[in-house]
Amino acid sequence: MNVVFISPHFPTYFYNFCDRLKKRGVHVLGIGDEVYDHLSAQTKASLTEYYRVDHLDDYEAVYRACGYFISKYGRLDWIESENEYWLELEATLRSDFNVNTGTKIEHMGEMKYKSKMKDVYRRAGIPVARYQLLYCHEDAYDFTDRVGYPIVVKPDNGVGASKTYKLENREELDYFLATKDDTLYIMEEFVNGHVETFDGITDSNKNILICSSHVMLHSIMDTVNFETDMAFFSQSVEDNDIRIIGEKVVKAFDTRSRFFHFEFFRLDSDKEGLGKKGDLIGLEVNMRAPGAYMPDMINYAYDEDVYSIWADMLVFDRCFSVPQRKYYVGYASRRHGIDYAYTHDEIIAMMKDQLLLETEIAPSLAAAMGNHAYLFRTVDRYHLEEWVRTILRRKDGTEWF
Repeated sequence: MNVVFISPHFPTYFYNFCDRLKKRGVHVLGIGDEVYDHLSAQTKASLTEYYRVDHLDDYEAVYRACGYFISKYGRLDWIESENEYWLELEATLRSDFNVNTGTKIEHMGEMKYKSKMKDVYRRAGIPVARYQLLYCHEDAYDFTDRVGYPIVVKPDNGVGASKTYKLENREELDYFLATKDDTLYIMEEFVNGHVETFDGITDSNKNILICSSHVMLHSIMDTVNFETDMAFFSQSVEDNDIRIIGEKVVKAFDTRSRFFHFEFFRLDSDKEGLGKKGDLIGLEVNMRAPGAYMPDMINYAYDEDVYSIWADMLVFDRCFSVPQRKYYVGYASRRHGIDYAYTHDEIIAMMKDQLLLETEIAPSLAAAMGNHAYLFRTVDRYHLEEWVRTILRRKDGTEWF
């Protein structure tokens, strides 16, 4: 089996996907824009061969790399990246090389455009916030006349929380309209709620092999725009409505042989036309692994290896274990330049064996993920939330949440 993996070196832990494939006898063929000598030892060891291009957004260069691999190893069986930045690239390559194990570019619309995602959610019977594509200024004024303020604006085809803004009034809307770029934006009514995810892996028959859910304790939009701390935690999906709705979305989006990452709002107050406090509404769909160390958080919650489960799905179309959740797992990240109540060394000493990982976040990811992250696990939610408060408490006694 021949698998092309795009950008195996970034994020740094993505070598795990390649490593598990190689251990199963797969030719793992990496394409990246990093100099080979600068790759980590783990990344080098996880690849059968590496082809460097100057820029991954140079399609002709990446196309030539795939052609080279075909000439040496034969037909490509999979083209993957597990990274939202390269989903269109991998889909285009699948179309051009007739690789049928994944979405081709001609079918990317429902996974690429937020407006089309919402259409699929609605067809599945899952409510979504009212929205309007912004083609002209009149669209904006008509929409706010209907739904009021605040509204949220974001690119219809965008990555993460980049260029996402909450507009509180007509003055802020006018400023946005006067200064925005030529991107096609989508406007949404503001929803008082928090994000909960449904993440997992499916086989070729849309059976879920493993799944988890993560609860965001703060708005990612605010984290990016105001450089706040970030925290979230994994929760059980058993006896949880998010699993029921998540399974509907798996079917609605024809999620086959994929790592998936679905996002929902859970309403923090009643919203006319959407639902009652505690109800879930559809937000976004991503056919790739979740980011921000969530794959590792699933591993720690289950004492499993999702990278192996993913590799077994690709190679054997099955999972060889029966995952059982054991822990709550949390992520909390600090910002540089803030006086916290406890020093880094004090946090490590206090957490002891409950601390799973602490790491500096790459500058390119720090806007959404914070500067220095801590992963930890507990047997219940109460103690997990106490650790979040402890890690993020300010020296002046201010609590994060």
